[in-house]
Amino acid sequence: MSFAPNTAALQQLRSELENKPLFRISSSYVKTLPRDKSDTVLLLSACAMVLLPHFLHLSWWTSLICGGLLLWRAWITLRGQRLPPLWLLIPLAALTMGAVYLDYRTWLGRDAGVAMLTLLLTFKLLEMRARRDLFVVLLLSFFLLLTTFFYSQSIFSLLWMLATLALLLTAQLSFQYTGTVPPLRQRLRLSGVILAMALPLTLILFLLFPRIQGPLWGLPGDAHGGRTGLSDSMAPGNISQLAMSDDIAFRVKFTAAPPAPATRYWRGAVLHDFDGRTWTQGEIGRGSIETSGQWRQISLNAPSNPGIEVHQQITMEPNGQRWLFALETPQQVPSLEGIGVLLTADHQLRAARAIGERVRYDVVSNLSSLPPYQVDARALQLERALPPGFNPRTQEFAAILRRQSADDTALVNAVLAFFRRENFSYTLEPPLLGKDSVDDFLFASRAGFCEHYASSFVVLMRAAGIPAHVVTGYQGGEINPVDGMMTVRQSDAHAWAEVWLPPRGWVRVDPTAAVAPSRIETQLSNLMPRSFFGDLLGAAPGRENWWSVVSSGAALLRANWEALGNGWNQWVLNYTPARQMGLMHWLGFDQMDWRTLSMLMLAIGAVAVASVTLPLLLARNKSRPLDAVYSSLCAQMGRRGLARNKYEGPTTYGRRLCASDSPLAPQVKIAVQRFIALYEALQYGAESGNGPHNKAPTHLKAQLAQLKLLLSQCR
Repeated sequence: MSFAPNTAALQQLRSELENKPLFRISSSYVKTLPRDKSDTVLLLSACAMVLLPHFLHLSWWTSLICGGLLLWRAWITLRGQRLPPLWLLIPLAALTMGAVYLDYRTWLGRDAGVAMLTLLLTFKLLEMRARRDLFVVLLLSFFLLLTTFFYSQSIFSLLWMLATLALLLTAQLSFQYTGTVPPLRQRLRLSGVILAMALPLTLILFLLFPRIQGPLWGLPGDAHGGRTGLSDSMAPGNISQLAMSDDIAFRVKFTAAPPAPATRYWRGAVLHDFDGRTWTQGEIGRGSIETSGQWRQISLNAPSNPGIEVHQQITMEPNGQRWLFALETPQQVPSLEGIGVLLTADHQLRAARAIGERVRYDVVSNLSSLPPYQVDARALQLERALPPGFNPRTQEFAAILRRQSADDTALVNAVLAFFRRENFSYTLEPPLLGKDSVDDFLFASRAGFCEHYASSFVVLMRAAGIPAHVVTGYQGGEINPVDGMMTVRQSDAHAWAEVWLPPRGWVRVDPTAAVAPSRIETQLSNLMPRSFFGDLLGAAPGRENWWSVVSSGAALLRANWEALGNGWNQWVLNYTPARQMGLMHWLGFDQMDWRTLSMLMLAIGAVAVASVTLPLLLARNKSRPLDAVYSSLCAQMGRRGLARNKYEGPTTYGRRLCASDSPLAPQVKIAVQRFIALYEALQYGAESGNGPHNKAPTHLKAQLAQLKLLLSQCR
């Protein structure tokens, strides 16, 4: 027996294969996916959004493996292939776990733990064989989404988390439907409603949950990674590396008008020791902070001028260092919750530990010259020390200036005049310096950044016998026109000098101002040319062109975004226990402890939950008017021994009521048929979407009344 081939079918199959290659999946094909595949693709999209922020800080091989596993799972889903066997997945998972240990030298901690979770999530996606596995993936995604806040707590992170959370809820809802699945837009809307219903309780928990200082669980030392900013030492090139960084160092709110740009010296670390190339705090710096292992505060009793006192509220970004910044010269010790702060003899604000989180503090500074204080002879001698065998030409030049100057003040002015007179330049890309770095700078290259000028000036002073040291910090700051806060960036990093001039004491001298005075009067970004494509677009600063218009618009957009970020930092991230107690006091609750606060939180939370859930429960139990009329018919028949079964719809139930063996009278059966037909037309007919559920039609009620009358007559 032979079979003739179906030529038409073969031709259709060949055409489909030609128009749909194996490695091409069109958008129309995705839209027509079966429900199980479309739900899986939705879940994979949500998992990709969960993993994407972690790719910014995971090692490259972890991100590559996670991305590859996600694509593999998507390919399996779209092509309808089988999941890989366990004998393949288990060794691969074990190898990646071993690689995590080799990379981080531990399986514990923030970074190693997050890397393991990301790998476990992607491997679990390849092992979803039961409904239980689906919920494991969802719960793991929710937990991994929470770990995003280990690395960033910005507004953008919050918005991304909310969008990801909405997609995860949509995926979870999609797997819950047993019948017809609503369109994706409707499921997304329902997820948004669920999130909106959770917001009141979230707000109550945020405001009233007892705040604790520090994280909810102990994190390892890598919880606060390396930060960009000034370090506790200075060498040629250190500060110039920060010059093009727009990262924010701190923000300042003034109670009065901000000081003039030339007086905006934000004091940080003071460096006393020089080894020929690098400046460090040295013995003097350590001695002014700690004595016999006990932290102490140095009291300054020098008179100040109240007329030039400046009150500042500073919000400082984490920098991994121990000093705080303030305008010169701080007059009091600021208060940091949970962190001890000292005002040292050399006018540094030092914290008892490194600042690994955003902090806010109030400080008062005096813009007058540094107040004199007692300095012993040994300390002054150390401030004149220079390493032997370095910079001989600088030593000779200082000796000449010493002989030509009448006093120390005249010698300082002579050095500044030397910087102004000679062909010195201010640049971000100075040439490399050799062993005698100060000699090379002063007499050869004569091009450098602020650290070159401050270092060479202090070396000249010490070579001439004048005590001097280097001060690092920031100079400048720009006012945000949106919120009025001053923003100090890493590009404002600066170094200057202080010299000992009796009877005035320590006097600030900024040799950079002698070479580039405009650096002190304006922002560094306005001085340094930035070329784009070899200046073909005419992007040089100060030139009126289309680029300046675009730049001004971008600057305004950045100002608004930074103002929004500052408000987020001040009111959300900086919601400390002290501010929580302040809120309770403002609400009229005094003497609040954590037990009372917990009871208040539970009470208000219960009210919020009840206000959301009770209307839903009432609406759920409330029947629609059209269904109420039908239920009344079913109740009438039930009293006569003809109760409706749960599986019976209106048509099936009506047939049983009107069957030949039914005990109902013929006229009652006719009335039942009319009632059922009218009810089905209203409930399921073409006009069923015009609002029949909101109000039962009067003619249906009339049919029910007539049926009740016939039933009463047939007793």
